[in-house]
Amino acid sequence: MFEKSLDYGFFRELLAKDSTSGRERAVAEWLAARLPDLFPASNRPALRIDEVGDGTLNLLFTWGEPQVVFCTHMDTVPPYIAPSREGDRICGRGSCDAKGQLFAMLAACRELADAGRSGFGLLLLAGEETGSWGAKAFAKTGFRAPYLIVGEPTDNCMVSASKGTKSYDLLFRGSAFHSGYPDGGVSAVELFIGFCNELKAHDFGEDPELGMTTWNIGLLRSDNPQNILSPELRCRIFFRTTFRSDAAVQAWMALPRERLEVTARGGDTPLRYLTLDGFPAAPAAFGSDAPHLTGFAKKIICGPGSIRVAHREEESILTGDLEQAVDQYVRFYYKLLSNNAS
Repeated sequence: MFEKSLDYGFFRELLAKDSTSGRERAVAEWLAARLPDLFPASNRPALRIDEVGDGTLNLLFTWGEPQVVFCTHMDTVPPYIAPSREGDRICGRGSCDAKGQLFAMLAACRELADAGRSGFGLLLLAGEETGSWGAKAFAKTGFRAPYLIVGEPTDNCMVSASKGTKSYDLLFRGSAFHSGYPDGGVSAVELFIGFCNELKAHDFGEDPELGMTTWNIGLLRSDNPQNILSPELRCRIFFRTTFRSDAAVQAWMALPRERLEVTARGGDTPLRYLTLDGFPAAPAAFGSDAPHLTGFAKKIICGPGSIRVAHREEESILTGDLEQAVDQYVRFYYKLLSNNAS
């Protein structure tokens, strides 16, 4: 089905285009020009192009009034990695997250269009990897539909529930002093280490559905000479929260702490998603655009590829997984329309 619906040459063209975060506008313009011609003249999609506001674009292809909308994102994490193929394995940046999902969804749409079907759409968003800016912008358009299918690397397993996210900017304020006499000042680095040790020791509890709460430090910076106590350290902390811990994390981060300024950056909450009988399902620890796309009554997250190779130099996807995804997406469409009708 994969090879019949859409050939590898198109996928290679898609992967060859650098759409790392901030550069996805060019690939959006290419898709807007190229995709309609892939469909039969009797059943080509209408196209809506929305400016996101940060120089990028969202694309919405529709066949009639959509009841089921397939959706994924066009941006990828850096660095760009050129495509290659090793037998049944397709390699390159975006092959797994999320151009592989885009490719499989496009193939499913083509199969439905070839069959003369309507009532579906393909939504391609910007900015998922840098805060879901495209999804947040699309939510403001007022578009509504009963069902949304979000493509992410889930090993073709439906996501039953996913963790939430909470992000904070941290500023530790020390007091510079000669490092030979540390008693005369306060090291912002030591304040940071103390904070991390306190957080490691805190028990947010294990959620029976989503497991443990996790956190990661990024954008860490403290510019000071090696012989001077650091007067300032800035970083960002990113939590992946559970149903049990989401409110508790926010409360813990709101506690007053000496020499620490905390700025909440927002995030989303843990959510449960629609699963269908006859398809495997499991919880997921990663985020997606799904929580921000508020115009849909029910949402599914499912797609080919493994999250464990996403964002890595070895990013890749198997053609067999793409074939399975195309088949599943088509089956989702028919099952959801049948459920909606009944």
